[in-house]
Parts: sequence; structure tokens; C-alpha cells
Amino acid sequence: MQNTQSKMENFVFPSSYQEARARFRGYLDLIQTRWPAARLHSHALTDTPDLSIDWLIAPALEQPQKLLVFSIGEHGIEGYVGAAVLGLFMAEIMPRLDPQTTGLLIIHSINPWGMAHRRRVNAQNIDLNRSLLTPDQSRSINESYARFSGLFAPDRPLNSPQSEKLPFLVKLAGAVLREGVPGLREASLMGQYTHPRGIYYGGTSLPEETGVVAALFEANYAIYDQVVHLDMHTGYGPRYQMSLVNSCRETRSSSELSRRFNYPLVVNTTAEEFYQLQGDMIDYVYWLVQTHYPGKRFYATSFEFGTMGDSLLAIIRALRATIWENQLHWQGTSSVDMTDLVQSEYQALFFPQETDWAIKACSDARQALQGILRAEGYLLPP
Repeated sequence: MQNTQSKMENFVFPSSYQEARARFRGYLDLIQTRWPAARLHSHALTDTPDLSIDWLIAPALEQPQKLLVFSIGEHGIEGYVGAAVLGLFMAEIMPRLDPQTTGLLIIHSINPWGMAHRRRVNAQNIDLNRSLLTPDQSRSINESYARFSGLFAPDRPLNSPQSEKLPFLVKLAGAVLREGVPGLREASLMGQYTHPRGIYYGGTSLPEETGVVAALFEANYAIYDQVVHLDMHTGYGPRYQMSLVNSCRETRSSSELSRRFNYPLVVNTTAEEFYQLQGDMIDYVYWLVQTHYPGKRFYATSFEFGTMGDSLLAIIRALRATIWENQLHWQGTSSVDMTDLVQSEYQALFFPQETDWAIKACSDARQALQGILRAEGYLLPP
């Protein structure tokens, strides 16, 4: 037990958004011991000014060669695991960086409303990771979503668990028979821009939150010759193996990067390796670098901590949790048991509570952080 605690001492989940934000703001003093010019900045949300996007900027002291960007909470509830990974980074990785040549941009909770309310989306039901479209992407791309809208966003309150489980499976089976599993996954996960109360809704214009961080990326990427951007997510992939999820714009293969980083599971956002999506933040920053800063050395990836697993039954359970949580938010229920089930399943999908899961997540995060930053030349010699 003591050995487990020692491995996990820097990987601690906050109990609330407010606690996570206070912890993050407290990192300023620690960073200033090595980057004296480091500053904390905040952007209060227009409609909920008690919630804010916070970021720490620590400029390189002499030669601005390398920038490390670390972001969490784009999908609000996923920020709890992201905050634990950030704590690990601050304790174990940050002291091994060279402040003379390396700058930091660390962003806490891109989606503060979602983190505070333990939802994946923002207050307007927008999935921020479907909202950063590049000029070659269209909001009319996912026309198949409408065919599943009755499954994805039922226009009625939820009933009891006993009366909901079987009809959901029957309706899901019918959809799979009509469209196949790939068609269902594409319609649900790619992002849609026509059903504001539906799942994976990307909005009709750039949300406030992603507008703020996109401006940060543009301003800070420009200063450095090399940029590594690490973004934290949970929900998809094997339950006990975090995935490094790369942009479809990354030119190196997943197998090449797996060897380079000494990390066992690296995938690309293609239908063959992960799933296709648009409006993705990591895709956007690749587009930004390739079009505005050609020649810059650049790598960005998402740490995707799998939760329920990647079996067919796990995928069905994850989709059901997503649909029911959205339905509960918009339509409600008179069943206390149903409310408890939905909230429990949604937390299991994005913020598991099991000790074994947290131990493996901590180990995977440590391995990936060290592997990427060592390969990219960010870590000082031991």
C-alpha cells in the first residue's frame, strides 16, 4: 500500500472545479522559482463570471527555443483527470525542463462551465472539440446524424432504468442493422452542427472558450522555434492503457511515433485507428502551424485515458451513457433511480473512481510525458 501511495502521491484528483482552479493558481509561486517572469492570467466567462479559463505563461529566460503547451478540461468533466496529470507534470517533469530556452503555456479548464457542472459540453451544449473548424471543413458534413436523431436525442423525459434499458438496445440494434457499426460511430462521433440539443454538437460559430485559447495558441506559438502541445482527455480506448491520439495532419505514422516515444499505444484520428472527427483542437493547431508557421518543429497530441474499454459492449455502454446524460439534462426524469444511474455511468465514462484505474493512468501518464519530452529534446540530462 505504501509503495502504491508513493507512486500516486503527485497524481491527485480534485473534488471540484473550484478546488482544481485554486490548485492551479497556486502553481504560480512554484513556477516563478525557475521562471521569475511567469504570470497568471484569467478570462472570466461572459455569462458566468465566477467561472474562468486560467493560464500560466512562463517565457524562456534567454533564448526562446522551445515552447511546451499543456491544456486540460476542453471537455469539462474530463478536467478532473487532467488536473491530476497536471499535478504529476508539475512535480516530476517541470523541474527537468530548462528555463533558459524553454517556455511554458499551461491552460486550466478550457471549459470551466462543463468542469464545474460535470458535463462534457459548455453551457450552450457545444462540444468544444468539435468547434474549431479549419477552412477545409464544413458544418454540413455530417448529414447522417439526422437519421439517428431519435436515438441520439429522444424528445421525452427518461423513465425508470427498468423501462429504458431494453427499448434502448432494441432501437440501437435497429440503427446498426440499417447503417452498420461504422455508420453509427461516424454519425455520433464526427460532430454535428444542426441539432443544438443533440450529442456532439459543434455550434454554428466559434464559442467564447475556443476563441480565447485559439488566440493564445497563435500568439505564443509564433515566438518559439519548436512547440510541443499536450492535451488531456478521457473516455475512449482500452480501459487500462492510455492512448496517444494524433492528428490526421501528423505526417509520421503511429508505429514510428510509438517507437520514438517508447510508448505502446499511439493512434491517429482515422476510422481505421481511432475514429474520424472534425473541429478537433489538435487538428486545428496543426493547421495553424502548417499554414502560418511553416518549418516550425511541432508535435501535438491528446492523452486519451480509456475508461469503460473498447469492446462492443463497452462502446454500447459509453454511447448509452452519453445519450442518457444529454436526455436527462434537457428532458429530465421523475425517477430518482434513473438520475442516480445516469450520473454514475457518466462519471464512470469520464472520471472513474477505481484505485486500480488511477494507478494505471498515473503510470501511463508518467511514461508518455517522459517519452515524448525526452524524444523532443525538452528534458535536461539527469
